[in-house]
Amino acid sequence: MPELPEVQALDERLDAAVRGSRFEGADPLQFSSLKTVTPRAFDLAGAEVRGIGRRGKFVVFDLSGPRILVHLSQGGRVDLEDPPKTTRPKGAVVRLRFEGRPSVLVKEFGRERKAGWWVLAAGDDGPLAALGPEPDWPAFERLVLEAADGRRVHTILRDQHTVAGIGRGYADDILHRARLSPYASLDRLGPAERRALLGAVRAILDEAVEVERRRSGGLPTRIGDHFTVHGRHGTPCPVCGDDLRRVSYESHEVTYCPSCQTGGRVLADRRLSRLLR
Repeated sequence: MPELPEVQALDERLDAAVRGSRFEGADPLQFSSLKTVTPRAFDLAGAEVRGIGRRGKFVVFDLSGPRILVHLSQGGRVDLEDPPKTTRPKGAVVRLRFEGRPSVLVKEFGRERKAGWWVLAAGDDGPLAALGPEPDWPAFERLVLEAADGRRVHTILRDQHTVAGIGRGYADDILHRARLSPYASLDRLGPAERRALLGAVRAILDEAVEVERRRSGGLPTRIGDHFTVHGRHGTPCPVCGDDLRRVSYESHEVTYCPSCQTGGRVLADRRLSRLLR
């Protein structure tokens, strides 16, 4: 799933491509993906594109007051079409058109079909209203350093209502960098561990954004190729050389290093037996 680094770098490329142009219109190519009724995208034709930004995992097109949001969910990707096209490729979600500029095609791979887009009137935050702070906001720093939250840190990092933009992939890498177990609870961390966690969040995301900025165009099918541990179970840990392990859930996996994160203990798969803490 595209997370904060992928979306941030994508937004910067889209901003460079269409900022200052006039919005020409939107071609819905998967009608269930449009999550709003009013205003209509047609009503925004001719609006100046002030810029493209990011909030959490949302791409935000600022159209001089109204906004269009795009969320790529698990399998969403983006093509920057130059010159603009009129085709309807497999998995296409919506095509956004801009006068004299490339078009932006949102498409989706896989079976879930959860990528979506919203057309918001000026002053309407829509789904953005439910998001937690960004990882670099003071509110998130206070949470990490001071909160008595009894949830697992991995869960907290993936909860978009608590902190916006982080998902499974970077949560795995952050905990590996901080040398914390996937099952560590925030309220049980000491001051040094909390500072290590905050530092890992900042470092992992900053490094990933810089890697993602090396891309050009839209967002390709293959992403996440620079993860440190996520999705790399069975390969040597890049720090200690121990085999990376995983815990599988119905919808996702957690990857970790026993030597670096759990004192050598291997965590049992929930589907097979009770978790070893």
